Amino acid sequence: MQTAAAVSWTTLAAPALAALPVPAAPDYRKLLILIELKGGNDGLNTVIPYADAQYAVLRPRLAIARDQVLQLDEFSGFNPALSALMPLWKAGELAVVQGVGYPSANLSHFRSIEIWDTASKSDEFLQNGWLARAFAAAPVPRGFAADAVVVGSAEMGPFMNVGGGTGSARTIALTSTEQFLAQARLAAAAGLSQNAALGHILRVEQDIVQAAAGLNGNHLFRTEFPQTGFGNAVRTAAQVIASKAGVAAIKLSLNGFDTHSGQMGAHNALLRLLADGLVALKGALSELRRWDDSLILTYSEFGRRPRENGSAGTDHGTASVHVALGGRVKGGLYVQRPALDRLDGNGNLPFSVDFRDIYATVLQRWWGTDSSAALRGRFQPLPFLTA
Repeated sequence: MQTAAAVSWTTLAAPALAALPVPAAPDYRKLLILIELKGGNDGLNTVIPYADAQYAVLRPRLAIARDQVLQLDEFSGFNPALSALMPLWKAGELAVVQGVGYPSANLSHFRSIEIWDTASKSDEFLQNGWLARAFAAAPVPRGFAADAVVVGSAEMGPFMNVGGGTGSARTIALTSTEQFLAQARLAAAAGLSQNAALGHILRVEQDIVQAAAGLNGNHLFRTEFPQTGFGNAVRTAAQVIASKAGVAAIKLSLNGFDTHSGQMGAHNALLRLLADGLVALKGALSELRRWDDSLILTYSEFGRRPRENGSAGTDHGTASVHVALGGRVKGGLYVQRPALDRLDGNGNLPFSVDFRDIYATVLQRWWGTDSSAALRGRFQPLPFLTA
């Protein structure tokens, strides 16, 4: 466990970022939890560059007042709606990575999230997700109930494989463990060949029966889960983990971040939902003694434009901020502050971290596997994880 006391920005030029030796087999006992912030989260009002005078100039109505910001260092601070995360920050278990994006950013929701999910170039169209490729190159043990679980959505995201075949992940789409158990009983009785909806959940009949046999939706947690849609999704994810059935990755979603108008109240409410859910997830993982072998990452299709629009909102932008949480996270602020004095010709932030660097961090530093096959190239892992 790290302590986040005085943290300085880390730059990618540091020689300490040399590639680590890659073990022969990945350690999928370490759990990855992805949280998609759907719609394009506004990074500048999530982690606020309160010391940059340009911030208030660009956002006369949307700027968070300096005396309300939860200070992280002498330049940046959390939105006050994220106050529930401050104990994690102070414990050194929360890392903030700013300036995350990719070259030639696409500002279409559909296309940009496809780029993130498939780890493609902006002009490249791939049919399988980056984690589907990772699991194909280094398979998850068959003793696991599934490769991955997607909670509260039918969108497979990084586990998708449109064409089938190589690169397909054994993924369960799950609203609740209770619902899945009921569906599995139906599958066992009728057979997947007669039930197209269940066939979409898992490709092979024995997979769904095996997964159902391991899942148990009745674990009694001391942790209190928020009585919200996202809180319920967190509870469902926690029940999957409590089952000890074995999954390598879980994906959750929080909707509503496309804040073109009336952003202030809506965005703050979303950040509060996110923070409360993350705290509950930390509590559940700690109860299950899984906090030290769990890595939580947020992602979103893009950020928002630095300058507010005429409707007290922000339009689609480029680079944004993402957070990593866990018992093996090295807390701090990473890479580069937002360059509000160096916006591009469209008024957008330049990116300083390719999102595939974060994916390489997961594959190489978290699971201990090669990242080149999944990412179709070499990317530089970031130093926000301990050994």
